[in-house]
Amino acid sequence: MSDVRDVCNDPANDGVATSVSKSGERLKLLSYNIQAGIATSRFRHYLTRSWRHFFPCSSRLGNLDRISALFHDADIVGLQEADGGSLRSGFVNLTEYLAVQARFPWWYDQTNRDLGKFAQHTIGILSRPIPSDIAELRLPGVIPGRGALAVRYGHGVDSLLVVIAHLALGRRARLRQIAFLAEVIESSRHVVLMGDFNCESDSLEMEWLLARTELCTPKHELRTFPSWRPQRHIDHILVSSTLTVHDVYAINAPISDHLPVAMQVELPPNVQLQRAPKISTAVSAA
Repeated sequence: MSDVRDVCNDPANDGVATSVSKSGERLKLLSYNIQAGIATSRFRHYLTRSWRHFFPCSSRLGNLDRISALFHDADIVGLQEADGGSLRSGFVNLTEYLAVQARFPWWYDQTNRDLGKFAQHTIGILSRPIPSDIAELRLPGVIPGRGALAVRYGHGVDSLLVVIAHLALGRRARLRQIAFLAEVIESSRHVVLMGDFNCESDSLEMEWLLARTELCTPKHELRTFPSWRPQRHIDHILVSSTLTVHDVYAINAPISDHLPVAMQVELPPNVQLQRAPKISTAVSAA
């Protein structure tokens, strides 16, 4: 059975983020394909609600408020299928909106497919620790529009690299993209790679990635798609062996067509993160 939890009834989701300690800091990581704030609960909604991918709808902000409530105790959140502020989102930058609602002090987004005022397909990050460096990556593929964010915390060998990606639907393109990401992370000792991979944990692509990196095997049978009847494990958080995984699960919050994946990790004691003071408004690095 897949490990899917109701966030409202799970005592592990109570409390606040842990501060730096000599025994190693604990971080709660979360990855979520938010489908541009569109609620989907049946396959037929891909047809009957398809117009919401192009035009604004009154329920979007309410859905985003429900999504932001899931982030209250997370330290780093990776977002896929956000929108940078176009017609369909009511010209609201969804990453920024979620950061403000969930009281994150820092956020950043990258537009991967720019359809002008009609749609700004983005990936984003919300963070309580403050990064030292950000790199926007364009993933290879015949059809452009896939990207990744590489966000580094700290400096040197004891820095933490967090990469957020949304991979292609086709296997051939995914293999090229995974090979690209393997090169991105190969020189970093402490790594988190998260996102919508569009492939299962036991797929050829995942086997290739694990064979060529120091990333640990993902938890199998952690089904996240479709959210209303999860059957496929295509959303992942992978970490290097230097990070101790204390918990990993999918959150039973069928808002988007994906379920969010959460993981709690413990960093090595020599990895120290810079925390921002608590503020009421999130700040972008842009």
